[in-house]
Amino acid sequence: MGKVTSNRALGEDFYLMRVEEENNARMGQFYMLRAWETYPVLSRPISVYDADKESVSFLYKVVGKGTELLCQLKEGDEITLDGAHGNGFPSLADKKRIALVGGGVGIAPLYLAAKTYKKENPDCTVNIYLGFSGKTVLTEEFDAVCDKLVVNVGGFVTDDIDPTAYDAIVTCGPTIMMKVLYSKCVKCQAAAPLYVSMENRMACGIGACLVCSCRTANGNRKVCKDGPVFLGSEVFGIE
Repeated sequence: MGKVTSNRALGEDFYLMRVEEENNARMGQFYMLRAWETYPVLSRPISVYDADKESVSFLYKVVGKGTELLCQLKEGDEITLDGAHGNGFPSLADKKRIALVGGGVGIAPLYLAAKTYKKENPDCTVNIYLGFSGKTVLTEEFDAVCDKLVVNVGGFVTDDIDPTAYDAIVTCGPTIMMKVLYSKCVKCQAAAPLYVSMENRMACGIGACLVCSCRTANGNRKVCKDGPVFLGSEVFGIE
């Protein structure tokens, strides 16, 4: 059980919530959040936006009953945190040029990723590409943790990136966006591996219920336990 220390509205139904909770969360992982007793039945999987040993932050968007209840939490309220779950993003300490590409609420895990990659290798270049359909959020915060920030509003953020300019690419967002980015990497024969964070619907968060199963080159995998991060070729290269 954690204690909410802030839950700030950012606009366009985006919220940034910070919870006081001892943790060992890593970039790309997620928690199952719950701030109600019986309804909705399921907890909500939310990516880790930022974390230290004493607190963890979540960037989320109100899209249903569960997130509607989350946005009503105030400072001092208690919330159940189950996690951190998932494999998270891989270490890229040996890479010199890294691109992080996010769309919509999929931008959430990229903040901690940028901070972690710069900490792993202070000499690496980390560029962030963010796509929004409407109002932008947290662009100053993202700009502060990368070497270059590219923001696309109302268009296709995948148009802004040259995959051949990087040694590794990490992405999270709508499936169609990540598919387009994968196809672009293949078309231009980019050498950089593409890591995708899948956002399948989840129920348990621990691999027991199979709700989040996805088809991959290695058979059906559980996004919550085997992922949420996979190589792009593993999930998109089989079609």
